[in-house]
Amino acid sequence: MHGLGNDFVVLDLISHPVKLTAQQIRKMADRHFGIGFDQMLLIEPPSRPDVDFNYRIYNNDGSEVEHCGNGARCFARFVLDKGLTARNPIRVKTVNRILTLKVESDGLVTVDMGTPDFSPASLPFRSTQADTQAPLYERIVTVNGAPQTVSFRVVSVGNPHAVIVVDDLDTTPVQAIGTALGSHPDFPKGVNVGFMQILDKDTFKLRVYERGAGETIACGTGACAAMVTARAAGLLNAEALGHLTGGDLRLSWAGGDSPIIMRGPATTVFEGSVDTREL
Repeated sequence: MHGLGNDFVVLDLISHPVKLTAQQIRKMADRHFGIGFDQMLLIEPPSRPDVDFNYRIYNNDGSEVEHCGNGARCFARFVLDKGLTARNPIRVKTVNRILTLKVESDGLVTVDMGTPDFSPASLPFRSTQADTQAPLYERIVTVNGAPQTVSFRVVSVGNPHAVIVVDDLDTTPVQAIGTALGSHPDFPKGVNVGFMQILDKDTFKLRVYERGAGETIACGTGACAAMVTARAAGLLNAEALGHLTGGDLRLSWAGGDSPIIMRGPATTVFEGSVDTREL
């Protein structure tokens, strides 16, 4: 499946329980010798009575991550299409939050992504006394062999994001800066790095260098992170359209403790089976 080109292998572990190692996940993720994907999504039975499913996500390097917004839309589409539930909306549990997913009558999927957390500790991000409560943080990173000061905002939307506002997205060295800032020691668990060009107060463009996956065609949590950090800084209105490489997402956030609402497509590409004994 894919959400705006951010592609996934989705495994139904309710009908077919299986445990995969990180090495097996990496083999399946190989686009030449396996299937290929940005993330693997696991559908599991609920671990508590107030949710319908557990939702787990693995990057193509075999590491487990906390959240994936594009994947959440595909999750909702999959469980309804496969008859795993008749409920709509559904509630799913990730590693650290509860999401509400609804497939709309037009086929698009709306996701209540929960409340953003701007505290550095939530990512975690090691802020210093000098930049505590700063609206913008700065770090010096090495980009193409030269030191460069990068200014960014941070937020957790269930997973960690640093968002950089740029003048021209097309000429920004996304991979070089994304690699350098994403591996900075002040982000001990790594960070997803978003590059945002604001077109007007209702529209922005975005590219995201994802932790453990590299640049993807679209990142749902990255779009949410970009929208709320810009909204909090007064750069966007409460509703905005995000133009990602793979397509558009509609986002809204009223501010404060309000949830982020994301709306976009989810597409099934093909189905198959894997003999795990061959992995």
